[in-house]
Amino acid sequence: MVSGKRIRAAASIVVCAATLAGCSREAPKPPAPPPVDVSVVTIVPHDIPVTAVFVAQTQSSQAVNIQARVSGFLDKRLYVEGSLVKSGQVLFQMDPKPFQVQVDGAKAALQRNQAAAEVARANLARTKPLVAQNALSQKDLDDAQGQYEQAQAAVEQSKAQLEQANLNLSYTTIRSPVTGVASFAQVADGTYVSPANAQLTTVSVLSPMWISFSVSENQIDRVRDDVRAGRLRVPEGGRFTVQVELADGTVFPHTGKITFAAPSFSSTTGTFQLRATVDNPDGLLRPNQYVRARLLGAVSPNAIVVPQRAVQQGAKGHFVWVVDGKDHAEQRPVVVGDWYGGEGWIVSEGLAAGDVVVVDGGLKLTSGVVAKATPWAPPAAPVAKTVTAAPPLAGEPGARAPAGAAKPVSPSPATGAAR
Repeated sequence: MVSGKRIRAAASIVVCAATLAGCSREAPKPPAPPPVDVSVVTIVPHDIPVTAVFVAQTQSSQAVNIQARVSGFLDKRLYVEGSLVKSGQVLFQMDPKPFQVQVDGAKAALQRNQAAAEVARANLARTKPLVAQNALSQKDLDDAQGQYEQAQAAVEQSKAQLEQANLNLSYTTIRSPVTGVASFAQVADGTYVSPANAQLTTVSVLSPMWISFSVSENQIDRVRDDVRAGRLRVPEGGRFTVQVELADGTVFPHTGKITFAAPSFSSTTGTFQLRATVDNPDGLLRPNQYVRARLLGAVSPNAIVVPQRAVQQGAKGHFVWVVDGKDHAEQRPVVVGDWYGGEGWIVSEGLAAGDVVVVDGGLKLTSGVVAKATPWAPPAAPVAKTVTAAPPLAGEPGARAPAGAAKPVSPSPATGAAR
């Protein structure tokens, strides 16, 4: 009995010792995850041009209303509606016969008054020596002098009436005062033209062309804040270069300058109107056409730009993955600014020069994981389209109707439009 108890006690001691020995050994560690392949860029601050894009509309720099200056019957329209007309070209011809009659009558009146003035002059010449010899009284001399002066005044009045009649006759031939595109005729041939329907057509100058657009008050305040903070540098005197982009994305070959700024904000829209002047020698731009106006010349000094794919968004905002000096991945919150066309986002806070930012492979990263970094190669930028030739104007040789309507303009999603 005693021997069996000793055996069981010894066995218990052995089991406890084995259990303690097993507990004292550490559990094996799981193998470390392999490095994650990522492509990275190293942050190098540099000055970048800042472009502001606005939806704009073209306007003729000189739209002239062609009106009849005298009343009468309109004989004929002498131009092709919608065509290019030259300065001095005849557009309309009114019936000149009634005005020619007025000219002839004014000529006859002038001749009559000139004859009367000659008689008065001769009478005055005879009266003067007779008065000197006391053969006639001083009153006779005064009467002769007055009749002569009245006759001379009548001659001058007749000359003015003849000139007015000639002017009215010349107004029956209606010419274009400028070179531009003539609109449709608002009065048909044979219509009696009076002050009530004196508007005949409109001639719009095509070169130079005005580009009008509006800037919101928030955009102007933001630009001022960025300039004061040193985040933006604008051209001296606000001399921006204005580039025009057509509805199909082509770039107009001529640039312009801002030539007018409204003295006040619009009370209805709260925007500030600007107007640029652009040369349009080929007539490609037409009045009331919607385009995009790009303001060039501003610079963001020492800006940090990261590719679009490097920036991710989480519950707490935007962030990027950064690889530290030990090749460990670290999540870094950033403040994203405007989009810089062709490169990526401008980061205003969160990154500094020399930081290594992950572009591709960030979705596979977790904090502390080892990253195997390779330099990121940006894709080739597309070549911008540029207008090289303009279609002929209506009425010119080779002109033809357009194949379809122009594409509508839609605002660009980025390219610094918030500035």
